[in-house]
Amino acid sequence: MAENKNVGNRWIILIGGVMLQLCLGAVYAWSVFAAELRKTVELGGFGWSLTETQIVFSVALATFAILMVFAGRWQDKMGPRKVALAGAGVLGAGYVLASLMPGNFLWMVLTLGIIAGAGIGIGYSCPIAAIGKWFPDKLGLATGLAVFGFGFGAFFISVLSGKGIDMPGLQVDLIQLLANYELGGTLLIWGVVFLVVGGIGAFLLRNPPEGWKPEGWKPHNVPSHKAPTSEDWERGDMIKTPQFWMLLGMFIFAASAGLMTIGILKLYGIDSGLAAAAAGTAVGILAIFNGAGRIFWGWVSDKTGRTTAMAIMFALQACMMFALVFAGLGASVTGLMIASAWVGLMFGGNFALFPTATRDFFGIKNYGANYAMVFLGYGAAGIVGPIIAGQAKDILGSYDMAFIICGTMCVVAAVLAFITKAPHHTRK
Repeated sequence: MAENKNVGNRWIILIGGVMLQLCLGAVYAWSVFAAELRKTVELGGFGWSLTETQIVFSVALATFAILMVFAGRWQDKMGPRKVALAGAGVLGAGYVLASLMPGNFLWMVLTLGIIAGAGIGIGYSCPIAAIGKWFPDKLGLATGLAVFGFGFGAFFISVLSGKGIDMPGLQVDLIQLLANYELGGTLLIWGVVFLVVGGIGAFLLRNPPEGWKPEGWKPHNVPSHKAPTSEDWERGDMIKTPQFWMLLGMFIFAASAGLMTIGILKLYGIDSGLAAAAAGTAVGILAIFNGAGRIFWGWVSDKTGRTTAMAIMFALQACMMFALVFAGLGASVTGLMIASAWVGLMFGGNFALFPTATRDFFGIKNYGANYAMVFLGYGAAGIVGPIIAGQAKDILGSYDMAFIICGTMCVVAAVLAFITKAPHHTRK
């Protein structure tokens, strides 16, 4: 079996993956653009309803998840580089096209929803699959690092597009793209950035040689209660197992809370009486902790096992959903920053734990195709969470019911995580 000889530096592949994910994570800065679309025409906006803004967000997330079903199989067959380059190109093109008619609802659904969402879906699994093969000895941590950029990218987009950083003890004015170039110009700038930075990151991705493993690493040198399965499952067999459906359900219930919050965060802060700059900074804070959560929970799961980490994380997210309603954390700058950090940390962990749980449960051979199926839960959550928020606000005049529903869903996810165990093929 090939060891660590003449294969290059595996950390370069990790750097490429982070660069690509920084661009793909643009979708998590959506509430910054949604606030511009929701402004009245008299104030320089476009007068959209909250539900309209959340439809574009939901279409992007659903398209992202659906395209992953196909892209996972493509990268299993073609390798990560070609597929990732295509993803970066489609994402950048979506933003460039959106800049042409930024206030047109159907055009935004097509460009930022379908086209940009497709680019994210095409590229997303490539760095995760490649880095999983390069870092089997640090699977949870490496996967967390691989998807760190996806969460953290929204920080740069939010603070550079908006009015900088405004939080207790720190006020920094930055380039304020929206103020200087309006929505159309800002989307064009980010589209070009995604084409260049995402393209370079994609080019750095590749798989290790067949049979390669890190020097001195032995696959079974882990405690038995945390050991992944040695079995490889085909997609068709995987979806017949109850464990697949339990992972899918957990993803829907847990991710809905985070995606609901991400989609409305700046709007929620403004509606709570905070300044637009402070509400925009909350988006950046959530993004930072979203990225950090992927590393933190990946590391935790290497110590505790995937499902134990999941159960703890989902329960903590439920606590914050309820605290936003019953403790009124969103009414102050400090409270909103704490809530944003908490939600981001727990939400980010999904993207370290679900990929590694999929590999642990169903093997590495068909990982790209298998995780794409599990990731459909994220697509469903991308419809459920944001639309719950939009309807709660437009019909009831408050976000409280959306937080209560999502908190309850997180409790259900925690219970499912507690009872889920790895599957095994039936021996004949």
